[in-house]
Amino acid sequence: MYPILEHDFTSEAKIEPSRIIKPRDIPEHCVISFFREVNEKVVNEKQAKVAVPNRWEDGEHPLYEIEHRGRRLAFFHPGVGAPLAAGLLEEAIAFGCKKFVVVGGAGVLSKELTVGKLILVESAVRDEGLSYHYVEPGREIMAQPQALSVLRAALQERGLPFVSGKTWTTDAPYRETPAAIAARRAEGCLTVEMKAASLMAVAQFRNVLLGQILYAGDDLSGADWDNRGWQSRKEVRENLFWLAADACLEM
Repeated sequence: MYPILEHDFTSEAKIEPSRIIKPRDIPEHCVISFFREVNEKVVNEKQAKVAVPNRWEDGEHPLYEIEHRGRRLAFFHPGVGAPLAAGLLEEAIAFGCKKFVVVGGAGVLSKELTVGKLILVESAVRDEGLSYHYVEPGREIMAQPQALSVLRAALQERGLPFVSGKTWTTDAPYRETPAAIAARRAEGCLTVEMKAASLMAVAQFRNVLLGQILYAGDDLSGADWDNRGWQSRKEVRENLFWLAADACLEM
């Protein structure tokens, strides 16, 4: 058996977040936003307070709090890559957050997904390592029905065009070969990114609610990679943050 499959899902870890982290007085609703420039704008314009500084070896990863629609809302940037994002999610749960909406960008596997198109994540192919430490081995992990229902309703109520489907989560963005891309597209993957499967696995293991909306970014469907200037779509990114904030409070 491979080491990635040798996991005990019932025993408590040596470094168990709930044992080493004291719960704080923080909101139960939390947006996980990969849009650093949007987060910084919200911090400045909404006078967000640092609920938890949360220093890691690479620096601060603060958990912020604002008031939104008369209620308390937390948010944070989860870094890049599944291990860091999952670790910060673990800590946010231990601090006291219980309901999460994740927003970010993703590479697309079809040109029909134009830049800015919203994608509601229904499932993820587990081509990464972290989820296997939380959930029994399997090809895919499914999103939680309750989270999907809330996010789908939020998108529909606002008249926002979107598609629902499967994403491909991988640890190796520089090893997305033409053969692998073709295989993932053939099994129904709309997008490729680095965190979705891992975040879903942590949420399910810890019994908290988590849903994810991505927007179409760079294009991997053609002969050559096309960046499409996806990170410059400021309006899309900012609107998606506030959509997540509204939807999260509806959970």
